[in-house]
Amino acid sequence: MNCRNLIAKLILPAFLFLFATTALAQTKTITGKVTDVNGTRLPGATVTAKGQNVTVATNENGDYSITVPASTTRLIFTSVGFGMQEVAISGNTVNVTLRVDVANLGEVVVVGYGTQRRKDLTASIVTVTAEDFNKGPIVSPEQLIAGKVAGVQITPGSGIPGGGSRIRVRGSASLDASNNPLIVIDGVPLEDAGISGSANPLAMINPNDIESFNILKDASATAIYGSRGTNGVIIITTKKGRSAKLRVDYSSMVSRAKRIEVVDVLSADEFRALVKSKTNATQQSFLGNANTNWQELIYRTAWSHDHNISLSGGIPNIPYRFSLGYVDQQGILRTSEMDRKSASLSVSPSFFDNHLRVELNVRASETENDFANEGAISSAVGFDPTQPVRATNRYGGYFEWLDPTSGLPNNNAYKNPLGLLYQRSDKSTVQRAIGNIQFDYKFHFLPELRAIVNVGSDRADGRGTVTVPKEAASNFRDSGFFNRYYQRRKNDLLDAYFNYNRDMERIGRVDFTAGYGYQTWEQENPRVPRVNAFGTVIDSSFYYKAEHTLISFYGRLNYTFMDRYILHASVRRDGSSRFHPDNRWGTFPSVAVAWRMKEESFLKNSNIFSDMKLRFSYGVTGQQEGIGNYEYFPRYTYSAGTAQYQFGNLFYPTIRPEEYDRDLKWESTSTYNAGLDLGFLGGKIGFSTDVFRKSTKDLLGFVAVPAGSNLSNFVVTNVGELETKGIEFTLNLNPIRTKKFSWESNFNITFLEAEVQKLTLIPDTTGKYTVARGGISGGVGNMIQALRVGHTPYAFQVYKQVYDASGKPIQGLYADMNGDGVVNTDDRYLYKSPEPKSYMGFSTQLNYLGWNLAFTLRGSFGNYMYNNISSNNVQSNITSTTNFLNNLHRSALEANFTNNQYFSDYYLENASFLKADNISLGYDLGRLLKKQGMTARLSATVYNAFIITDYSGLDPEISGGIDNNLYPRPRTVSVGFNLGF
Repeated sequence: MNCRNLIAKLILPAFLFLFATTALAQTKTITGKVTDVNGTRLPGATVTAKGQNVTVATNENGDYSITVPASTTRLIFTSVGFGMQEVAISGNTVNVTLRVDVANLGEVVVVGYGTQRRKDLTASIVTVTAEDFNKGPIVSPEQLIAGKVAGVQITPGSGIPGGGSRIRVRGSASLDASNNPLIVIDGVPLEDAGISGSANPLAMINPNDIESFNILKDASATAIYGSRGTNGVIIITTKKGRSAKLRVDYSSMVSRAKRIEVVDVLSADEFRALVKSKTNATQQSFLGNANTNWQELIYRTAWSHDHNISLSGGIPNIPYRFSLGYVDQQGILRTSEMDRKSASLSVSPSFFDNHLRVELNVRASETENDFANEGAISSAVGFDPTQPVRATNRYGGYFEWLDPTSGLPNNNAYKNPLGLLYQRSDKSTVQRAIGNIQFDYKFHFLPELRAIVNVGSDRADGRGTVTVPKEAASNFRDSGFFNRYYQRRKNDLLDAYFNYNRDMERIGRVDFTAGYGYQTWEQENPRVPRVNAFGTVIDSSFYYKAEHTLISFYGRLNYTFMDRYILHASVRRDGSSRFHPDNRWGTFPSVAVAWRMKEESFLKNSNIFSDMKLRFSYGVTGQQEGIGNYEYFPRYTYSAGTAQYQFGNLFYPTIRPEEYDRDLKWESTSTYNAGLDLGFLGGKIGFSTDVFRKSTKDLLGFVAVPAGSNLSNFVVTNVGELETKGIEFTLNLNPIRTKKFSWESNFNITFLEAEVQKLTLIPDTTGKYTVARGGISGGVGNMIQALRVGHTPYAFQVYKQVYDASGKPIQGLYADMNGDGVVNTDDRYLYKSPEPKSYMGFSTQLNYLGWNLAFTLRGSFGNYMYNNISSNNVQSNITSTTNFLNNLHRSALEANFTNNQYFSDYYLENASFLKADNISLGYDLGRLLKKQGMTARLSATVYNAFIITDYSGLDPEISGGIDNNLYPRPRTVSVGFNLGF
């Protein structure tokens, strides 16, 4: 046998066998399944070998099989609606559980125009998810996070059904312009304006559809929103579908609300005794024989119910979620009620092997309101308790005080509280639809580059009627009235941007975004005349339409080196139609750095510290909200219906010029922020603190101008400067987490200080220039607050009350503050503030087996309240009246004032408080049918459980610091049931 044959028969087959064996040994096959946290298998999930161009998808049962090079050590799992999971390969089987893609549950945080890894953040951003939301009968989204975030103060407006709240992020940055944060829902920024017929535009959004809030607080985070980021940004992410089997969730809650207290006025017997001791025989003859508690009559026990159902799931690559909601909320003030029906749809398909992801969100609601006449609240406080409710007369059978000469209702007297409620019908219907569609395309030839286009729209229509019959005493002279109103608002959005995100190991991680934005707003008020009961026009409105547009260019760079040194920079250029073309464009930059010290060698292996990061940032943001759309150019407007000229039987309106300022420009705020984030013991303890300073210049203010210098005595212009500084602390505790028991808590506290630094275009050398603010009830044009350089905004401007030896205030005797020997208006001084020096929140949650106990406390400290109810009640309310009697607040007997002392600091009270917002107890019934994945839960909640305060009024939590007959907030007890399968 020759050599060639030997090779062919022996050596060549052996070589081929060796080659094939080697080739097979260079690959390996991994199998497994992908499920969600409930154990439901996920079809269509993507499995990728890290660092390799090998990708497969799970089958309809959630199973996969992937053959990868032998050197592959990790697999990456993704699915639409879930967070990415990277898993090390250990063996030939790798099973993975994916969690819903909620920012706080993973490493991704929602920011403006995209997301960021939490560990790469340089800004002050806080996330609150559904697991941490406040519990109870919540109908407006912002109430879900009250007390949860340092630097965020949420003050409920009143007890009106569906009522809104005042939201402040790190205090106020403006004086007369808006101080409300920008709210973004699924990428659609909402307009900072309400809609006619709605007590709260946010209440038209079903809180049950919300998955998470991301609150952007410092300019490093908000500057990407430029002219709208000064007051912070709240990004709301709604619930989305998942690529899984159909799941149905139903929740139901029934609530009972009751007033807590009433204003402390004299009873009928006490009032009779006082009248007999203080008045003459004529006035005493007005006393009645009844014992009427008017406040008891105008309030009621209110019942509400809230129902929600959602269907979520999907076929491969097309997750969906559809929900319906219905809430009917009675108010404790009779005749007030809110009824809301809502629906939402979210569809998130993906195409081309997940290179193109489409997200469609649509939500709509219809809210029907019955508004009570809140004038009944003050009437119930002041109406004579010795008079009956009913009387035989032509005013609907309600007792009323009449003028003895004309026999008509007395204009100076309170009207019958029940007549005010039942002789007025104020109904509205508000429809709103918010939707957007977003296309997110990852380029095939360069997967690190994505193109995102977001198109959104917000439509609202509000219409209503107000009817007062001709026999009602409140409008008897006009023979009643019928008024219709209608308003339309629309908000359209286009955002288009590129994002390049690449991790280049040795060089670092780069995340760059650049884009263009266009948003336009339009408001339309059709002409609707106001007529009396006989059809006669008594007032006429005019057709009104206004619109404004914002065009933007923006960019952002995040660079992370060695996973520890982080640089952030952003810039946005906005052009607004609200300003003259010469001043239309504003540029808003920011820069920030962070150092993750935990990644340094001296801390990397520490068993004590699980995280340590230092953050520093600076940025400039703008302001254009809170002013009109046409303040910069000459314009003419129609006169009011009461200022028309009569020619024959016809009335003609006048057309008159309005004030304007051609040089009006952006208000701008510069913010410095320094922060420290710490984690201990594997994340069981988390601590963060931020120190910040905000300086606002070119304040948009409505100020007085010299006579003849403009077409009005007041004009909107840029004047003044304001500085706000503070420090925030947040402590998160998760000390115990076992199979049977877990405990987690959050404590946050914020210290704030604000000061007006400039109020005039020309420097005020006297330091005494003062702008009056804070109108009060009583007198004509009385204002109790003021703005002055060197002082807290809206400090109370009052006289210093002098007291006798027994501690009683001496009527009309005030301190001579300037020492000139005369007590006059120059002696009014600025004292205290309606805003707190500090506010805090504390929440905790304990879980034991199937039981769950949670509560939230909020506190406000150092804020003062002007008690306008007390200052309006003095003994002259009885002695100086003619032909009628008024009841008194009990404080009138303590002060013993015979005449009103509106500007005495006697009526300023410390309104600090500690309040339990909610206490909730729940029990998880477990999986009733484990194979079907059915879950059920029962819960009970007390909302507005208790309050600790020294304030003598009904409620110390009133934004603005002036207490004048607030619609009281009730205490509510709720029982809820949740079912899922």
